[in-house]
Amino acid sequence: MNQASDQARPTPRAGIMDIEAYVPGKSTAPPGVAKVHKLSSNENPLGPSPKAIEAARDVAAKLDIYPDGTARRLREAIAEVHGLNPANIVCSNGSDEILGLLAQTYLAPGDEAVITEHGFMVYKIYIQSAGAVPVSVKETKERADVDAILAAVTPRTRIIFLANPNNPTGTYLPFQEVRRLHAGLPRNVLLVLDGAYAEYVRRNDYEAGVELVAGAENVVMTRTFSKLGLGGARIGWMYAPMHVIDAINRVRGPFNVNATAIEAGIAAIRDRVHVERSVAHNETWLTWVSEELTRLGLRVTPSVGNFVLIHFPEDKKHSAAAADDYLCARGYILRRVSGYGFPNALRMSIGTEEANRGVVAALATFLKS
Repeated sequence: MNQASDQARPTPRAGIMDIEAYVPGKSTAPPGVAKVHKLSSNENPLGPSPKAIEAARDVAAKLDIYPDGTARRLREAIAEVHGLNPANIVCSNGSDEILGLLAQTYLAPGDEAVITEHGFMVYKIYIQSAGAVPVSVKETKERADVDAILAAVTPRTRIIFLANPNNPTGTYLPFQEVRRLHAGLPRNVLLVLDGAYAEYVRRNDYEAGVELVAGAENVVMTRTFSKLGLGGARIGWMYAPMHVIDAINRVRGPFNVNATAIEAGIAAIRDRVHVERSVAHNETWLTWVSEELTRLGLRVTPSVGNFVLIHFPEDKKHSAAAADDYLCARGYILRRVSGYGFPNALRMSIGTEEANRGVVAALATFLKS
């Protein structure tokens, strides 16, 4: 009877139910908390560009019209700001969509894709969704290890996913190390440089990947509008060789970027004043938060993103779980990162001055209890 019932309904293909679903950061505090500071999703504390808000409002009366399926004007705006050829750009519903499309396009059942042990969790999900095998390699001091990645490459390897900077650690690989990684890869292996936090990096030895993509046939760079204020609009993009663009355009949805997102994105990327204000705010408060938390005796992984990874003492009274409960009860929502291999750490997005000072003050009291 049970066997007949199982056969009478659709079932996912083998491996799908083995995928561990992505769990986003919390966004709410317990009932009764007067004010909530959401610091769990690496959003921009300054909000979206005012020009992006205005552009989005202007679309409201035209929501019956399908958007441009190629997002041409958005690609041209991106190209204008970054000095790229718009033909080598494809836009998407968040950079997550591009990552999934790359896995769908270049991975087959039995293939392998290499990720780092603390890398973005969606890489593993998309690899498994394609029926391929995720190969996780150890990091060194919470940073991607080029030698470990190269040692993991086999004849079955088809993609390397590298978040640079990485989430949730905030660490990065200098560009010479990225070049060394690329030089050691077979030409049929695709190197995916995920630069979701690239705008925030202020290091002379960092490069998001534009130069490498321009001179290679097996490198792509993915970027997002989310971290600088348009997380809700879901806009991502990829800069890639034409053969990759051609392949992805054959499998992506025909209207995968909606009209509101297109117009808001065009306005946002051209509003360089808002971008620079956002980066300057982060630079100031990333340093302050890191220094203040270190003074409290907590270990903070050095970060170049718009967040910090905070490690807590091993005693249960002052563990990450206890700190999370304490902060949440006071309206400060941080991100648990157990799924990333950090069971005793919290990731804190850099927030407003009020939020940053509030978290540090609350943790000072918590650690004395």
